[in-house]
Amino acid sequence: MHTRRTLRRTRTGLALLTAALFAAACSSTGASTSAGPASEASLAALPRATPSGLSPYYGQKLSWRDCGVPGFQCATMKAPLDYARPSGGDIRLAVARKKATGPGKRLGSLLVNPGGPGGSAVGYLQQYAGVGYPEEVRARYDMVAVDPRGVARSEPVECLDGRKMDAYTRTDVTPDDERETEALVAAYKNFAEGCATDAPKLLRHVSTVETARDMDLLRGALGDEKLTYVGASYGTFLGATYAGLFPDRVGRLVLDGAMDPSLPARRLNREQTAGFDTAFRSFAEDCVRRSGCPLGGKGTTPDQVGKNLKAFFEKLDARPVRTGDADGRALTESLATTGVIAAMYDEGAWPQLREALTAAMRKNDGTGLLALSDSYYERDPDGTYSNLMSANAAVNCLDLPAAFSSPGEVRDALPDFEKASPVFGEGLAWASLNCAYWPVQPSGEPRRITADGASPIVVVGTTRDPATPYRWARSLAAQLSSGRLLTYDGDGHTAYGRGSTCVDSTINTYLLRGTAPADGKRCS
Repeated sequence: MHTRRTLRRTRTGLALLTAALFAAACSSTGASTSAGPASEASLAALPRATPSGLSPYYGQKLSWRDCGVPGFQCATMKAPLDYARPSGGDIRLAVARKKATGPGKRLGSLLVNPGGPGGSAVGYLQQYAGVGYPEEVRARYDMVAVDPRGVARSEPVECLDGRKMDAYTRTDVTPDDERETEALVAAYKNFAEGCATDAPKLLRHVSTVETARDMDLLRGALGDEKLTYVGASYGTFLGATYAGLFPDRVGRLVLDGAMDPSLPARRLNREQTAGFDTAFRSFAEDCVRRSGCPLGGKGTTPDQVGKNLKAFFEKLDARPVRTGDADGRALTESLATTGVIAAMYDEGAWPQLREALTAAMRKNDGTGLLALSDSYYERDPDGTYSNLMSANAAVNCLDLPAAFSSPGEVRDALPDFEKASPVFGEGLAWASLNCAYWPVQPSGEPRRITADGASPIVVVGTTRDPATPYRWARSLAAQLSSGRLLTYDGDGHTAYGRGSTCVDSTINTYLLRGTAPADGKRCS
């Protein structure tokens, strides 16, 4: 059971940057529009003058306090629940920072976002960015994060409790007959109803546009004239949206693992499915070169490896295998697929995936694949989940009209998805149905983002990125009037801080000196 997600996490030690699939909200839009070409409409910039109703929010002072995490401070920022009616009530957003350590002149604040949607930026700052970003960057910037509205510490949306989430993640997303199709639809409806019950008002106001406006409130509260920002994966959509709304307030923006905001949901889903196939083929080529590859030996082609994995998934569909789970969960086809997808985000996870597949395929022990799946869903050993998946759906289902509106539309599109990925295509097509039953109509639509007048914006694309295909980075860089494309020829999701000296030095130079790379620079 997958949904669109893109965030870095360190809880498993894999430093995965995890993305969920684009499954956008229900709409009256026809199937041809949902599957159609890139939009020619552009995101319009907001007026430069601050509306009078927002003046109190821009004038607020943050009261910093100890976070309980050494070196970090926390605060709460107010934002209007509805920017169209700023007097209609507030939402409180969690903010954290780690002040510049020196030496050297302080350059201001560096806002970070790990993606998602639904990822905790505060958690990311405290667990990774605030201690793992290059020392010279942390010396000159106050490292800052805000949990987006509806996420983690910022009035989180909670759709299902732990046991119900366990059932939801096990739901069969490759239905073989009408009964299984009805069960999948029922699962999506139950999830949506849980969200509606938990946060009926908030669900209408967790869009990326609103979160980008929150970021500008934070910029003002921090006293920065312009925004300096590093966003990963979905965080690139958030950062590009900010640039489109406030081009004159763009400082140094890095958009790593870029999304293409001009594409409709179905095309995004299909292209992301192809991205996972590209990453899997790279894994397959590596696996068969090693002794003991559970998916084939030396000389086995990636196509055959894919067929072997697909056959394994089909066996699990008929008969799940045992795990060491304390709650008695078995490894189902859906959980195994999620576990494999989770390991596609970082080639550093490939050895763990080989071991997990070996145990499951040769010893009927699904413990390893279940652990990978749990890391993807942010499930703790005690059976509790973060609100990642709830917030993920809430944002995605508001941002774009739905990829599909009915099971029939999914069936019609299966050949295209299976062409994009013979291994993952069927499941990812059905996973794109989830927002068809969302209780709130979408407020967004596909739009090009040009950000005319903005300072140079660095857009980073990885050639074999599974979750944000390289073509999206090329497209976003071309849309942005000041976009500079930086290409990393490699595997995994995103590039900054993942081992390329060329990428890291290029981005560090930009952040510290303001010198953007030449458009089209390539690194390996």
